[in-house]
Amino acid sequence: MPIPPDVTGEEIDKDVRQELQSLPKTLADDVAKNLVMVARLIDEDPEGAYGYSKVALRLASRVAAVREAAGFAAYASQKYSEALAEFRAARRMTGNTDLWPVMADCERGLGRPEKALDMAGAPEVHKLDKAGQVEMRLVAAGARRDLGQLDAAIVTLQSPELASNSVQPWTARLRYAYADALLAAGRKDEAREWFAKAVEADRDGSTDASDRLAELDGVEFVDALDEDAADPEIAEIPEASEVAKTSEEKDAAADAAADEDAEAVDSDKDSDKDSDND
Repeated sequence: MPIPPDVTGEEIDKDVRQELQSLPKTLADDVAKNLVMVARLIDEDPEGAYGYSKVALRLASRVAAVREAAGFAAYASQKYSEALAEFRAARRMTGNTDLWPVMADCERGLGRPEKALDMAGAPEVHKLDKAGQVEMRLVAAGARRDLGQLDAAIVTLQSPELASNSVQPWTARLRYAYADALLAAGRKDEAREWFAKAVEADRDGSTDASDRLAELDGVEFVDALDEDAADPEIAEIPEASEVAKTSEEKDAAADAAADEDAEAVDSDKDSDKDSDND
């Protein structure tokens, strides 16, 4: 796959670069460039990112960072079975548990929420950092919802991190998930409160909390470029060609009326003459 000329491979994280040092330099550079493309495209073009990840995987399948990148690209493309296999391979290579929550979410994607809940209660969760533990809580709540256990999902999300006034990278997503679960359970007023709190914490637009809040408040947004939603007063203004056409029609009508008046006058004169002759 083509690599844009502005991609050098130096953009990757230094830890990943260090992993690639086990490869010949030319090969390491090629792998690095493909990993840069994965990171660049994964949000906007998951399928494109997946394609570059497959190239990197073909070149360096024994590098943990490559397996992890391939896992995330597959995950973003909703290829959950493939993603899970890559995450497991990366975990075997590194021995760390950082990928545990996303592996559990892959189980959800594969229609196995019970397995995700089993993973949420596994000892590996205690080895996660705070961000990882919050992520695991989000996955577990999602699994509860998959099983139709809305009340259990709400309870799962209730935590010190949710109650904290401190805004962390995970705060907006945690509050959003809680608000969404409340709304699904029919607790609209509480859901509105937590969507508002999610908006306050969402500094980078990672959720659509503002749209959900507006929807609950009955606010409708109109696309200024949408012709169907144009201002009715503006929509009633005729085009220039129509104005010209109407003007011509009015002039023609006026001329016709004048001709009729003239004919009427001439007719009256003729009538007067006939009267005089009589």
